[in-house]
Amino acid sequence: MDAPEADIVVDDALVRRLLAEQHPDLPGPLRLVANGWDNAVYRLGVDLAVRIPRRRIAVPLIEHEQRWLPTIARRSPVAVPAPVRVGTPSAAFPHPWSVVPWFPGRSAADLSPVDRVGLAVALAEFVDRIAVDAPDDAPVNPVRGVPLAVRAPSVRERLERMANPALTAAFEDALAAPAWRGQHLWMHGDLHPGNLVVGSDGSLAAVIDFGDLGRGDPATDLSTAWLSFDAAGARTFRERLAQLRDVDEATWRRARGWAIVMGTAVVESTSGDGPITRMGRDALSRVLEEW
Repeated sequence: MDAPEADIVVDDALVRRLLAEQHPDLPGPLRLVANGWDNAVYRLGVDLAVRIPRRRIAVPLIEHEQRWLPTIARRSPVAVPAPVRVGTPSAAFPHPWSVVPWFPGRSAADLSPVDRVGLAVALAEFVDRIAVDAPDDAPVNPVRGVPLAVRAPSVRERLERMANPALTAAFEDALAAPAWRGQHLWMHGDLHPGNLVVGSDGSLAAVIDFGDLGRGDPATDLSTAWLSFDAAGARTFRERLAQLRDVDEATWRRARGWAIVMGTAVVESTSGDGPITRMGRDALSRVLEEW
């Protein structure tokens, strides 16, 4: 997926200057490893990385991660990139930035859904551990964790262009499901294979990119059953989650709707055969398989 054009200038020289000014005890080789949707990531030495916003819209997301990820880290059964150092706004760079752990491994997006089945139990346990009552001042994401009806107009437009009646029917069923009436729960907000790190032993080593962290309907994160797995992996994910907490059928219906939200957005906004494009196509295929 092509990232939007940056509106904050970030380069090696800037990152080196910021480190020298605020964290001079963290020397080491520095190299750009990702220009993401919202942030640039520079690997620092062997064990660390610098996460710095490349778009102004991402600045509050960095602030959310700095404030709340330590809390999430204490609950998570797998590693998460809670900042080990905080970069504060300065004359050199008027925005927050972070030094975070570097997790060795590979992206789960580089694996086929069949090969991700071994992550299903660990991912269910991660979702269960973080999906607890969130405080009133926890972030509210305007596009994740909200009622599906908020997203319905844009999704219906995409579905109309795709001209797939079965997919449209599945989304309408999700919209008709009873809305979430419980306490707002913590959610990752963007729980797909591109944000899962797989260790050398094939296990789930870390969950990354908490820019969409917030509170809301837990169905948002449960959409990973379609985004991350084939039918067998999804079954394992749901079975393990059922051992840990009660998830009613209405929540699973909304979760399927969230998979359609994300899958249609990815398919329509990307091209080629990259891992994120494949993820979107696979998720929609999974919805259709069971509809």
